[in-house]
Amino acid sequence: MTNKVCLVTGGSGFLGINLCRYLLARGYTLRTLDIAPFEYPERNVVEVLHGDIRDRSAVDAAMRGIDLVVHAAAALPLSSPDDIFSTDADGTRIVLESAFRNGVSRVIFTSSTSVYGIPDHHPLHEEDSLHGVGPYGEAKIEAERHCREFRAAGHCVTVLRPKSFVGPERLGVFELLYDWAAAGRNFPVLGSGDNLYQLLDVEDLCAVIHRCATLDADVVNDSFNVGAKDFCTMRENFQAVLDRAGHGKRVIGFPARPVIIALRLLESLHLSPIYQWIYATAAQESFVSIERLEQKLGYVPRYSNQQALLRNFDWYLEHRDEYRGKTGVSHRVPWKRGALKLAEVFF
Repeated sequence: MTNKVCLVTGGSGFLGINLCRYLLARGYTLRTLDIAPFEYPERNVVEVLHGDIRDRSAVDAAMRGIDLVVHAAAALPLSSPDDIFSTDADGTRIVLESAFRNGVSRVIFTSSTSVYGIPDHHPLHEEDSLHGVGPYGEAKIEAERHCREFRAAGHCVTVLRPKSFVGPERLGVFELLYDWAAAGRNFPVLGSGDNLYQLLDVEDLCAVIHRCATLDADVVNDSFNVGAKDFCTMRENFQAVLDRAGHGKRVIGFPARPVIIALRLLESLHLSPIYQWIYATAAQESFVSIERLEQKLGYVPRYSNQQALLRNFDWYLEHRDEYRGKTGVSHRVPWKRGALKLAEVFF
């Protein structure tokens, strides 16, 4: 247990609420800063501040009396390019400046494996070159550059690069899979679906963040990939959910090239929520090395791909009626499907 006071930026998001619950259970005093409302039962035990990380005065106010910052606030890929760069890159710099000006001991920044772009080899290691795909990946690379600058100036800044993570409260692009599975539809994948694709359970990510908050600064002052230890193919990932739904439906592969062309066109016309990094990597191998995580932090992720997806699917089945008619651009709500809605009739 600890008596540390922790600020979680983006505390109203999917990672934010899961992290708040994880840290509360371990004795942390929590403050959150987010532009979105904090609409959870934990509101009574968390100090909730409403504000934008691009607002220096709001960030400075949030930093007072803080020991540790977990910087999880971000504009996600469906946001406008201007919002993505001003939030994910410029906002990260503002958070770092304010944190260390106010005497915070360390900052843990949640980046993304999207910084590796579309790789030509696997597994990916932390030393590999960074190539952003789209505004989100490019902005995360810029944010990591700011982190390295503060680290070089003598501050403790952990950079975490998680794979796509799922678990309770996660909707977004995964809601497509869960909704179709629950409705008794087959589910399409690009290509054969036999490509290895690593995911991550949000509880494992929270456990890694907790380790980065408590281990010695010289151990955690680094960059770490975070992904499932036990993972499988895209087809096996999705089939596990269809099997749990119990309708006897199957994953169906489609030739990747023509589908990618169609998705690229729909994206350009703002008729699909599936953005470039998703459709450009979905038919490819996608996994990272977690050797540094295991060796330096001493952590081995508990949940497999399939366990993570099924935990999320079970939560979805219990709560889906709460989200009917709601759409947005965050991971906590279904995405507006646009032209993809028409595809349902074929499955």
